[in-house]
Amino acid sequence: MVDWWQRNRASKKLGDILIVASITKALSESGGTRNLPPSLKLTHSIVLNVLSNPSLHPSNKLHFFLWSRSHSSAPPPSAAAYSSLFRTLSHPAHLHHVPALLHSLKQDSLLLDSRSFKLLLDASILSAKFDLALQLLDYLQDLGGNLQPQIYNSVLVALVRKNQVPLALSIFFKLLDSTDDGFDSNTANELLVSLRKAGMKVEFKQVFDRLREKKGFAFDTWGYNICIYAFGCWGDLGASLTLFKEMKLKEEEIGPDLCTYNSLISVLCKVGRVNDALKVFQELKEGSGHEPDEFTYRILVQGCSKTYRVHNATLIFNEMQYNGFRPDTVVYNSMLDGLFKARKLTEACQLFEKMIEEGVKASCWTYNILVDGLLKNGRPEAAYTLFCDLKKKGQFVDGVTYSIIVLQFCREGQLEEALQLVEEMESRGFVVDLVTITSLLISIHRHGRWDWTDRLMRHVRESDLVLSVLKWKAGMEASLKNPKSKRDDYSPMFPSKGDFSDVMSFITNAQDVTHKESSVNKIDEWSSSPHMDKLAESSLSTSQLFTPSRAQRVQEKGPDSFDIDMVNTFLSIFLAKGKLSLACKLFEIFTDAGVDPVSYTFNSMMSSFVKRGYFTEAWAILNQMGENLCPTDIATYNMIIQSLGKMGRADLASAVLDRLLKQGGYLDVVMYNTFINALGKAGRIDEANKFFEQMKSSGINPDVVTYNTLIEIHSKAGRLKDAYKFLKMMLDAGCPPNHVTDTTLDYLGREIDKLRYQRASILSERDDTS
Repeated sequence: MVDWWQRNRASKKLGDILIVASITKALSESGGTRNLPPSLKLTHSIVLNVLSNPSLHPSNKLHFFLWSRSHSSAPPPSAAAYSSLFRTLSHPAHLHHVPALLHSLKQDSLLLDSRSFKLLLDASILSAKFDLALQLLDYLQDLGGNLQPQIYNSVLVALVRKNQVPLALSIFFKLLDSTDDGFDSNTANELLVSLRKAGMKVEFKQVFDRLREKKGFAFDTWGYNICIYAFGCWGDLGASLTLFKEMKLKEEEIGPDLCTYNSLISVLCKVGRVNDALKVFQELKEGSGHEPDEFTYRILVQGCSKTYRVHNATLIFNEMQYNGFRPDTVVYNSMLDGLFKARKLTEACQLFEKMIEEGVKASCWTYNILVDGLLKNGRPEAAYTLFCDLKKKGQFVDGVTYSIIVLQFCREGQLEEALQLVEEMESRGFVVDLVTITSLLISIHRHGRWDWTDRLMRHVRESDLVLSVLKWKAGMEASLKNPKSKRDDYSPMFPSKGDFSDVMSFITNAQDVTHKESSVNKIDEWSSSPHMDKLAESSLSTSQLFTPSRAQRVQEKGPDSFDIDMVNTFLSIFLAKGKLSLACKLFEIFTDAGVDPVSYTFNSMMSSFVKRGYFTEAWAILNQMGENLCPTDIATYNMIIQSLGKMGRADLASAVLDRLLKQGGYLDVVMYNTFINALGKAGRIDEANKFFEQMKSSGINPDVVTYNTLIEIHSKAGRLKDAYKFLKMMLDAGCPPNHVTDTTLDYLGREIDKLRYQRASILSERDDTS
């Protein structure tokens, strides 16, 4: 009996093989499925064997499957048959057949096997057919299929690397909702990195929160580093420090590594806390068990250079070379920028020569720093000569280079030359950006040549930019010519609330901060990073007022990008002409239209109020900034100190300065000049001299304004020898005098002559007495 059953089974299998061979031959010939007899009886086994035959073309398999599905004697399609066919069609050339088959599969309520489904997903993503990938996911979800992370992790990573972040985000949340298994940390890290690079802060926070809530998921060291860096870049220093604290608590499993320290140092530099970054750097070298790499040194050189800590930047630069790391173009650019900012012209030029000798390739940005630095250090001839040489060579010149020179021409009143350079800039294919147009518009207005506006507009390549500028100009003029009512014109723009007693309460907040610092829990003395532990435990506010990073240049992105920028442009025009009431009216018009002011807007208004002696109104503007959640910056504090200095309240100015430094602020040359002037006018000459010495020791070279101020305050205080000493110091430093110097020297000369006359009179009286 058994033998008969085996013989019968063998004969049936042989018969199926012969039928499959016959079907394969018929399908391969011209006519395809028309060659198959209508009386042909099919079984699941025969259909599967035909669909899995490697010798058949995919199109023939598809035609056979459709024919068998409609054949009366054929069994209903099975999930295995669909899976075999889909594996065949998982090729870019055949994916267009998949949507129709998916519809049929859904009608038959069948579920693909995991292998076939993954092949289809991978093929769809590699072919950039993302709509098809979404259809596949919807199909699986509709039929109650399980999204298994180990199957789809590669799909998510592929989507992220193809910059299809929204689709990857959608798949991620579906996976997270549909599975209780642990989620792959590498996939989550890839997604978080892509969200950070895309600047998708809200989505990043959503993914972060969902992962933290997911049972069985734990961030690895890479994940912690990604989140520490991302939150820090977005200004949430508290979150970064909290995550670092978590890492320290899990030190046996995933302790901080070199990347963690680099991320924290970078974040601290970005939010202006460079002193803390330098302390963390020392902890990294002394007790962390890690050694700094080239990225550590690069981050610190950039941070110190941007905050005028040129001495620290130089020490780190030298240490970097001593430890065998070769500074690259970025590091040299940062050093050059810092030296030029600190008015160390000679040192900057020597460093550039060293850069060339070392074989480090200069970039276009390197030459932009050189041109801009030479201009700001009183060497316009050298800057323009370098610019012309670069143009002749046809390299290292971009739109920013042209813009720098155009801005300088505007400052010097050479409007014709500026417009000619814009024409050349446009003819060379560079986009004339909003920075350049703003400077030209202000210069055109100052010279009363509004008829030249059309000449400027003809040479702007981006038509959207032209229409936006003209639209704003016309709308602004119409609003000013037709005010709503006289009452609106004379109503105060800022409420006159608050007085300078508020300054003291503003300052005393620093004492509360100090108290909070002292009440922090005791830190482990044996910790490898005690300062970082202190920062993590601190309950200080993590919102930073001072960011040393260079402001991004405004790029034209269409009409919607010209709201607050154009407000600032026209505010600058009217404020420069002394039309404060019109500027206030313009501010009201745009704020009523829903435009949100920025720090530059408030600082422009505050500057004009201070120059005209409206100190109470200036203080009210500071309050208005707080109400609008607009962070103050170095320019804001310059205005406050300037105002207090004019009022003779240098004591309050000193307290404000202390508050600035405790909040992580840094002093630039303008701040030093402002404070020296405030102390001098208050009669506190010795303190002004000490502040001058502090300025030099911090690595900032005094400029012509510094020396003019020192000569003036010492002359008016009757300290003529000291005034002459500063004059000699100015000439020895190679700082060229200006017209203010001449006026100050005239006063000094008169005072010296007066003193000589008094001495001569005294001597004459003595002679007469004798």
